Amino acid sequence: MPKKRILLVDDSVLIRRSLADALSRKPSLDIAGSAPNGRIALMKIPLLHPDVVILDIEMPEMESLATLDEIRKVYPQIIVIMLSVSTEQGAGATLEALAQGAKDYVTKPEIAAITDNVVQSLSDELVSKIDLLCTHGSDGLPYSSSHGVVQFSAVTPRAGVSRAPKRVDVLAIGVSTGGPNALRDILSKLPADFPVPILIVQHMPAIFTRLLAERLAANCKIHVAEGRSHEAVLPGTAWIAPGNFHMAVERDHEGVRIRTHQDHRENSCRPAVDVLFRSVAKVYGPHVLAVVMTGMGQDGFRGCQEIRDAGGQVLAQDQASSVVWGMPGALVRAGIADRVVSLNDLAQEITKRVWSHRAEKDALVGS
Repeated sequence: MPKKRILLVDDSVLIRRSLADALSRKPSLDIAGSAPNGRIALMKIPLLHPDVVILDIEMPEMESLATLDEIRKVYPQIIVIMLSVSTEQGAGATLEALAQGAKDYVTKPEIAAITDNVVQSLSDELVSKIDLLCTHGSDGLPYSSSHGVVQFSAVTPRAGVSRAPKRVDVLAIGVSTGGPNALRDILSKLPADFPVPILIVQHMPAIFTRLLAERLAANCKIHVAEGRSHEAVLPGTAWIAPGNFHMAVERDHEGVRIRTHQDHRENSCRPAVDVLFRSVAKVYGPHVLAVVMTGMGQDGFRGCQEIRDAGGQVLAQDQASSVVWGMPGALVRAGIADRVVSLNDLAQEITKRVWSHRAEKDALVGS
């Protein structure tokens, strides 16, 4: 298999040299070149023919979003991964870059915090994302059991055994790579009177999740906010798990409330989809509708097993519309998903399942 050609674009000489040195040790990659800004990067692309552009979110001369926009217009086949920073401005720009077509991002450290170990960790994260986005297409399941991933034999993707759907009292969503755009697509189509609460785990660090919630709220009829402990879970509102915190639900004498906490990471994630899904299975039993969308790895797999065991329903995004088909693909291979649905049809499928028993009840009341 040919090596993937990489173009590094960052105004820091130290970042360019350090990353180039670390990435060049990977046999699957070829560092085709580097550039200190977007203007030079665009001049080099037709000469270097990169498969992947790693693009710094903050650059002089030609800003990164303008550079990304030009790459998407002229070279749509090139995969762009953003080098982000954990600041409000950096997080906001990164979310905008994802909306404009960047496939993924990694957060880089401050220059003063760079060490060999930090660069190696950043390099490893980039290699993992490049391999999944390029080498394995959209099939995002890691192949090594050392990653803690449930292994499946090669089978034809299939949905789970058909069951009569029950009343839905909560919608729980798990998503990772490609999630911000997928969430916007679904949530923006839901009506303001959506009759159940929505609980979401999107793999993102702190700051990013709050800004994501704000962006989604501005484009949706329903209310969208970052989850906070002790908040009452109410219909017509979507809560996004805060970065670096797990989010779960608990029932008390007043109703169902959110609980956030910082217990150990699961599936190398915090927030983790499995944590949320286990809690909704316990609190809502058979009245859960879980949706697992685009993302690498297998977070959400065990939680979906518990939701199914409790009698709840599980939907999985299909491979064709996923940026990475790791999380939903794991469910489909194991036959856990009740139905496999394209992103374009997910909002309609969710609405149909949520309203079905309510429509029947309303008809009985009116008769």
